[in-house]
Amino acid sequence: MSWMDEAMKDLGPWIGQVRAVEDDVGLMAVRRAAGTFDLDPETFVRGTELPPHWFTFIGCETVRQGALGPDGHAKKGVVLPPIPMPRRMGAGRRVKVMGLLRAGEPAVKKAEVANIVPKSGRSGDIFVLTMRNTYEQGGKVIAVDESDAIYRPAVPAGQKTTATVPTKARGDHAWSERTELTNTLNFRFSSLTWNAHRIHYDGDYTRSEEGYPALVSNGGLSMHLMVDAALKHARGTLTGYTTRLVHPLWVGDSLEVRGEEQKDGKLSIWAADKNGVLCGEMDLEFAP
Repeated sequence: MSWMDEAMKDLGPWIGQVRAVEDDVGLMAVRRAAGTFDLDPETFVRGTELPPHWFTFIGCETVRQGALGPDGHAKKGVVLPPIPMPRRMGAGRRVKVMGLLRAGEPAVKKAEVANIVPKSGRSGDIFVLTMRNTYEQGGKVIAVDESDAIYRPAVPAGQKTTATVPTKARGDHAWSERTELTNTLNFRFSSLTWNAHRIHYDGDYTRSEEGYPALVSNGGLSMHLMVDAALKHARGTLTGYTTRLVHPLWVGDSLEVRGEEQKDGKLSIWAADKNGVLCGEMDLEFAP
């Protein structure tokens, strides 16, 4: 039996566990989200229907300061399973949208540990954690968001993290939207989602402990900007999307979202960094 199989004896019972987090979808929190994405905060009042992907901003875990680990995440076993690897990065995501949240009305996020999978490959041993978040308001399911996080071993002292092999992004897009990934945007997004992971704001830690060359732009921010761009060019009501992040972005970089023309309710988009490297892909579905 491998050490990963041994670890699964403790991790297995976490699968299927559900944690409910209540949220009031407070008006000031909504307005802060609006301001972060350059929308007029005053246009959001109690009862306003929010954009379809803003469920990300509710039900964020309010972990006590003493329960944070050295990387800024909650200590293992406080909120998430105690996976015995120190580095965590977001990867894929699958979302179904059934309705829209309303500002100022109570809601709940039900966070379920959907699966934990140990894997071994060319890059070494990893664990893949799949979380399923179900968002409810007024007794109805608003969205179901299933996401994968990859856990990796620590980077040996003085070494850089294993680089992702870059792939050139397609250039046959019908439209594009560009956003500068500034320090302030990265900070405000992380604040909205109560994300204290130090790779997003602590340059010394990011370089010395995690082996990255610069501050890492928040992957959730990339996904949010991709949906924002799609909504500008799409027709109909968003009903779901799948996302795959394939290359990191650095604070100070730029994100260019490129897209095809919508066809039969489906829209494919992808994101490139300032060098034209593919960073993420997303397929969205819309109802008439």
